[in-house]
Amino acid sequence: MESHWWREAAIYQIYVRSFADSDGDGEGDLAGIRRKLPDLAELGVDAVWLTPFYVSPLADGGYDVADYRDVDPRFGTLDDFDALLATAHGLGIRVIIDVVPNHTSSAHRWFREAVAAEPGSPERARYMFRDGRGPGGDEPPNNWTSIFGGPAWTRLKRPDGTPEQWYLHLFDTEQPDLDWTDGEVHEEFDDVLRFWLDRGVDGFRIDVAHGMVKDPELPDVAEGTDAGLLDGHHRLPYFDQDGVHEIYRRWRSITDSYEGDRALVAEAWVEDADRIARYVRPDELHQAFNFEYLTAPWDAARLRKVVDTSLAANGAVGATTTWVLSNHDVTRHVTRFGGGEQGLRRARAATLLMLALPGSAYLYQGEELGLPEVTDLPEDALQDPTWERSGRTDRGRDGCRVPLPWEGEHPPFGFAPEGTMPWLPVPQAYGPLSRAAQRGVEGSTLELYTRALRLRRELDALGDGQLEWLDSPEGVLFFDRGSGVRCAVNLTGKPVELPGGEVLISSGPVQAGGTRLTLPGDTAVWLRV
Repeated sequence: MESHWWREAAIYQIYVRSFADSDGDGEGDLAGIRRKLPDLAELGVDAVWLTPFYVSPLADGGYDVADYRDVDPRFGTLDDFDALLATAHGLGIRVIIDVVPNHTSSAHRWFREAVAAEPGSPERARYMFRDGRGPGGDEPPNNWTSIFGGPAWTRLKRPDGTPEQWYLHLFDTEQPDLDWTDGEVHEEFDDVLRFWLDRGVDGFRIDVAHGMVKDPELPDVAEGTDAGLLDGHHRLPYFDQDGVHEIYRRWRSITDSYEGDRALVAEAWVEDADRIARYVRPDELHQAFNFEYLTAPWDAARLRKVVDTSLAANGAVGATTTWVLSNHDVTRHVTRFGGGEQGLRRARAATLLMLALPGSAYLYQGEELGLPEVTDLPEDALQDPTWERSGRTDRGRDGCRVPLPWEGEHPPFGFAPEGTMPWLPVPQAYGPLSRAAQRGVEGSTLELYTRALRLRRELDALGDGQLEWLDSPEGVLFFDRGSGVRCAVNLTGKPVELPGGEVLISSGPVQAGGTRLTLPGDTAVWLRV
């Protein structure tokens, strides 16, 4: 099989707004990222994925794009982006950027033109505008609800207050959905991809890749249906429609026309492994995030089943499998795994498991520091639109987006110049977890990641390839990756005995002697036999 960098890369997600602030405005920026790239090279990642840095009102953290071909001034300029890209490439780090094709910002020129135009106009055809139901069209076109809470339709009003058509927004009201039956939408995104490919980016992460295409009948969903329900059994008329695959074949032909092995990665919340594999067929996308793995509980049987089904489904179409534990939309896995010492112990073990599996791994900024979710942000600091749209019942995703601690004794711990108020408050508890506090400290989570990523590069058996399960006690995952390299993970709370070998790395203390190994609970180890 032909080798490609993305088949076994360790890719580090940078949430731009929270990574590093170079100018003291409280928000991360491209210049800040560029300055910190040597730290990521030292960590040992192969690529970075940048969340949106485009011109945006930031109604949804930049996933409401007003201009797909320019950098928002709060994050820098196109020159800053080009400098970042050159520095990254000079360090051997590839750069993937976000593309957001399901919706634009309501501040986008196209939507402003659509609002000013008449029903049935070409300007309206770019978006999902529809007449309402009932007398006077006073009811929305259907009963769909927003992923962020509340109705998924908003009605326009003319300047004189006369009610008008409705527009669809599966997310915030400021994120109107595009209509991908319109040819101009296809042409626009073809050009957007080429704009950034011409600048030298190494690929794109596609936001809401399972969206874009809606059932043309716009049917109601069953009352009480969760707007984001994706459990492998239910189908929603606005997600995972077959028409998305035609879009990705077109995009694949574009990336294939460029030199340099560019990659397309789907954020597709499709939990059925066979459905997700359809996105990575040979003429479509290169990778898709493995959300079934991300959401799996700390349970050996469940994890093994997810690993097996993922490898089988992706292998059937010749694709690599991805593994991910955290991102900017979910609770950090230290907290998901129980929090405190237990959560960190499990998170460290989960990292060695993830990095030992065949395929590529996605790391979320701060997990290499063992950062927990910030669960006690003041209510007046919350900015995720989910907070307001849920009637202030769902705190949203801000807790995993708190700026990173780099150094120093006081918040914001080097994220920004001293005295700067960051866009989200950084807790004092982050201080001992800063990069400076952990660098070079034996046993620290940063050193665990750094060593594991180095070994992953050095050991030919890790990365892409095969996996063979070995006999093990109940509650333990034990597998061989070839060339004598094995991984064992004890997901129970009690020590177990396993066949021993040379300990290459472990997530916690282990006892190795002779031909046997004692592996404590919630601990992982890589062995060479």
